Amino acid sequence: MKKKILALGLVLVMLLAVLAGCTKTPVEPTAPATDPVVDPTDTPVEPPVDGKLLEGQSLKVAAIETAYGSEVWQEVCDAFAAETGANVTLVTNKNLEDVIDPQMQAGDYPDVVHLATGREKGLTEQFIKEKLLTDLTDVLDMTVPGESAKVSDKIVGGFTDTSVTNPYGDGHTYLAPMFYSPCGLFYNAGLLEEKGWTLPTTWDEMWALGETAKAEGIYLFTYPTTGYFDAFFYALMYSVGGPDFYNKALAYEEGIWDTDAGKQCFEIVAKLASYTNPKTPAQANDSDFTKNQQLVLDNEAIFMPNGTWIVGEMAESTRADNFKWGMCPLPAAKAGGNGASYCWLEQAWIPAEAANQDAAKAFVAFLYSDKACEIFAKVGAIQPVAGQTDNLEGDNKMFYAIYDNGADAAMGNFAAYDDTAGLPSVREAYFDPVNGLVAGTTSVESWIDGVKSATDAFRANLIG
Repeated sequence: MKKKILALGLVLVMLLAVLAGCTKTPVEPTAPATDPVVDPTDTPVEPPVDGKLLEGQSLKVAAIETAYGSEVWQEVCDAFAAETGANVTLVTNKNLEDVIDPQMQAGDYPDVVHLATGREKGLTEQFIKEKLLTDLTDVLDMTVPGESAKVSDKIVGGFTDTSVTNPYGDGHTYLAPMFYSPCGLFYNAGLLEEKGWTLPTTWDEMWALGETAKAEGIYLFTYPTTGYFDAFFYALMYSVGGPDFYNKALAYEEGIWDTDAGKQCFEIVAKLASYTNPKTPAQANDSDFTKNQQLVLDNEAIFMPNGTWIVGEMAESTRADNFKWGMCPLPAAKAGGNGASYCWLEQAWIPAEAANQDAAKAFVAFLYSDKACEIFAKVGAIQPVAGQTDNLEGDNKMFYAIYDNGADAAMGNFAAYDDTAGLPSVREAYFDPVNGLVAGTTSVESWIDGVKSATDAFRANLIG
């Protein structure tokens, strides 16, 4: 079955065998006085042919520490140093923004940053909105250090053509696609087996399961933080309205939330809030989010939106007897339709103020080398590089097969806009109010009005 990976205004073509080719995150940086966006040169900067032409050059790498751990980044940095002779300094932290933002405000920028969009502090989004990123388009034409292949030959087609990597819609890549993960609803398959409950394929079936579970004291839903509603909402928009509605919503088209599809999205989220474990809002923050994930492991909630990193993140956690990870797409809007799964894609980028631009680009190119891919794959960090899903086993094999089992796949982010006028983030306007919906402190009507008002403001301040 043809799989649809959706970017802003673009349908991506999937590999026939397996989708080849998805953690979430920051104190905002002080913008330089001038616009420092770096344009690609006519002649791409090539990494050293003999592997040692970076001898003695310095490079500072900053990477968010996620469920994959920090050791994997040290191993990759060591491999790059061995290949090129560069002196690499690595900074990792679970709250990376709090470490590097004060340094950047003082003028000390990392050369390469691995930090995805969608985190609570929005540091990467800030760099996008203020155009503080180096253009990486020329990196695609670079030869991978230690290999003969070009970067563009290694990355699966389409992953450098999405709004996640090309935020300005100008055909230029500013964020390098890194680990990707099919996102969906994660659950305890052992619980469903034990209870004899059928996995819902439509929202009507989902609500019926919610009533059945409620009778046994189990809630239908929880979520780690409202930040996880981005992947959930992307998939919901796609499953409800298809690619046309999805594209228009990502671009904040006027009147989009007054359409039948827009109204249905609101209705589903509002109803789901009434089936959500009431413990969720108080724990839905970057410090306590694992407590909400634990609700699923303890059979206090059935489903939660998440990505494939959840297995490693909760590997040491206690769990109910007969617990088995399960993952499914969001249900179809109507019987006979397809469910949908968002493809979460992490990003690496180079600050425009980074001091060692050439070495930084060589490092980004090296991230797609066979050596780096092998190191990352050992901890389950799968990159959009051809062949990376061929040897998956266990849970990962099941997770990454979601698109082969009939789910539509969506990719892309809400369009970037200028927030210098004090506009909220998409998360603040669209998703954070869900905590209030669950707690009963925010009305559905005020949430919808807020989304519509923010959409108008975002559209009026689009960057591009």
